[in-house]
Formats: sequence, C-alpha cells, structure tokens
Amino acid sequence: MTTGIDNQLVEELNQRELSSLTRDYDNLGEQLDRRGIAIDDITKKAQAFAVAVPTWGVGTGGTRFARFPNRGEPRNIYEKLDDCSVIQQLVRCTPKVSPHFPWDKVSDPSVLKEYADARGLGFDAVNSNTFQDQPSQALSYKYGSLTHTDQSTRELAIAHNIECIELGRALGSQALTVWVGDGSNFPGQQHFQHSLERYLDSMRQIYSALPDDWMMFIEHKMFEPAFYSTVIQDWGTNVLCAMELGDKARSLVDLGHHAPNVNIEMIVSRLIQFKKLAGFHFNDSKYGDDDLDSGSINPYQLFLVFNELVDAEYRAESGFNPAYMLDQSHNVTDPVESLMNSAIEVQRAYVQALLVDREALYAYQENNDALMASNTLKGAYQTDVSALLAMARYRSSGAISPLNVFRESGYREKVADKRPSTGQSGSGIV
Repeated sequence: MTTGIDNQLVEELNQRELSSLTRDYDNLGEQLDRRGIAIDDITKKAQAFAVAVPTWGVGTGGTRFARFPNRGEPRNIYEKLDDCSVIQQLVRCTPKVSPHFPWDKVSDPSVLKEYADARGLGFDAVNSNTFQDQPSQALSYKYGSLTHTDQSTRELAIAHNIECIELGRALGSQALTVWVGDGSNFPGQQHFQHSLERYLDSMRQIYSALPDDWMMFIEHKMFEPAFYSTVIQDWGTNVLCAMELGDKARSLVDLGHHAPNVNIEMIVSRLIQFKKLAGFHFNDSKYGDDDLDSGSINPYQLFLVFNELVDAEYRAESGFNPAYMLDQSHNVTDPVESLMNSAIEVQRAYVQALLVDREALYAYQENNDALMASNTLKGAYQTDVSALLAMARYRSSGAISPLNVFRESGYREKVADKRPSTGQSGSGIV
C-alpha cells in the first residue's frame, strides 16, 4: 500500500509514547472493569468503527464572502485521495472516501479505482451536484434542478444523477446521495405542492435506475441557498419522500441542516424506528449550517446521537446499518488535521455510548427516574476514553498521536512544493 508518511516515522513516534499509553490504558481498564466492562472488547469495537471522508473535505473551504486557499491543497481527485490516504494511515477509522460529481469525474473510473485500491481506500456513497451550473452546461439550475418548472432542465438533472450511479458502480460504491438546493427566495415565487410533485417525479426516475444492491440517500436542509423555502426542508418531508419512493430510499441526517435547538437525537430514533435512517453527515454548528469540525461546539449532542445509534445496535434493530461520513468546511485550519480530529471525535462519541449501562437506563426510564436516567448517560459521556482510542489506533497500525505525527512528517510542506498555488481566492463554499 502506498502511503504519504513514512511508516518508520509513525512507529518511531509511537514507541516514544507507548509506555505512557499502556499505563493510561491499563488504568482506564481497571475503572471500566469495576463497572463490568471489558476494555479490550470496547477497543475491538473502536477498531471496527468507520466513518467516510468526503473528497471535497480535504480542500480549503470558504464562505459566501471569500475563500483563502491553503498551501498544497489538492488540485484534483488523485491528490485528494493522497490526502485521504494519510488520514486513514494515521487514524485507521476512515477507510472510505465519498466522491462528488462532476468535481471528481475522470475519463476512466477504473484507473481511479486502481489508484484508490493502491492506497487502501474504498468508495462510499457518491454525491450528485445540481446546485450549481457547470461549464458549457446548456440549461441553468438558477431556478431549480429536479424541481425546475422546465421539463428539459429537470431531465438534465435526472440524467446527471443517473450518470453518478454509473460512475459509482465502476468505483464499487453502493449508494447515491441526492441533495438539492431547490427552493425560493420570495413568498409566492414557487407553488409548494407543485414543486414537491416535480421533485418526486424526478426522483422516481433516478430511483428506477438504482442497481438492486444500491441505496438512495435523501438529504434535507432547512435553508440555503434558497432563503424563503427549500423543497426538502426538514426530516418530515425527507422521510415522506423516502416512503413514497420505496425501500431503497432512506433519509440522511446532516447535523447542521436543522432548525436551531431541534432535538436531532429524537429524529434519529424516529428514523430508526421506521427503518428509514440512511446515515449521517457529521459536523458541528453554532448558528446554522456552519460545517464546523465535529465535536468542536456541542460534543454532548454528538454523544446523544450515538446513544440512539448504539441503543439500536444493542437491541439488534432490524435493518439497522447506517452510513457515517464527515461533511465539513475547513476555512482556517489544515483540512487534513481537522478531518483527523473530527474522525477521532466521532469515534469517541461512539465509544462513550458503548459504555452506557443499557439495562440500568431502561429500568430508570420505566420507573420515571429522570435524574438517574440522565446521570447514567452523563457517567458514560464523562468517561475519558482517549487512551482507549489511542490504543485502538496503535493496534490497527495507526498513530498514537495522529496530529503530532502529521506535523512531524512535514507532509504539508512536501505537498506544497508539488502542488503550486493557483493564486485564486474566489467566493463560495467548495
């Protein structure tokens, strides 16, 4: 397997920390043992946990006002995969990448797959893009894509999504994620029911093109780029459309796509109950769809989301198989560093949720003991599992301290020499 950082350096830096890590791990093991939890069992589950990295995430993000390019940022899908392979090499819980078309489109997808295979990477869900016009595009998505009033424009958007399925098949993917920015900016601009009818008609045509072993992930968003109304604006419309389309259609939860203070963990429970949970785009937010690093603002909410997911896993909920992906915009940090941190934070929330005493929690819930039920969750959340996560990485041939290794390796400086800046600083999120 080709990697971007010398494995010998990883091992050397690991050895400097291994003695301290072993002591911390053993100490945590003793604490967990008193709670009837075998630390090695949890560590194995941590090693098996996986969250996908979006190819666009390794590029520098931006806002509606400006974008400030990072040194050595990837210029194409192959360089994106190089960065993604470094993330996986160090954190060992990001074995798949999620491509975005047409941004990542290549003339021969088999060559791209071979390139990813050589770096130990697979492909997660493919993402379509009908929220912006592409160069030389015959028709515009300015007033919508899958919901446009013009049938020819809708057909263009449908054809693009079907092309994404074909590209995904060549890469070994098994899911298509569809998000549309369609909506309106003025009251009266759009007929709400007619636009949703057009959406469903378009999506039925895309759904019919899905291979038998594929899933369709429907993504909703409360606002932006449309600011008065969005066609698929919340989880209710999302799940209704998924139910209309069929068993292979599921609702995707992006943590930043909800109204402020919405109880996202309860939405997760509802979607699990009706077997319509597709999975997650993990990020964090303070004001809206900020796409901040996962766990950077509200880590307890992330834990509560995973509490519902682990609960479904514990109860062996039928049809439960969610897909996990990071979806962030890195405006002031090194994207590789942020994605490594975020992957670890998502993995942390999962491991903490594994520590919840489920039977005790169920008993408190049945007896309406609100305080003890809450304290049972807090007891798991407040457990510092850093040593367990580090040991999971070490046992999986990763880095005990991924950020330290990345900086010590000089990877960013090396790729900066090979990837000269274009000098561009445009507006818009990438």
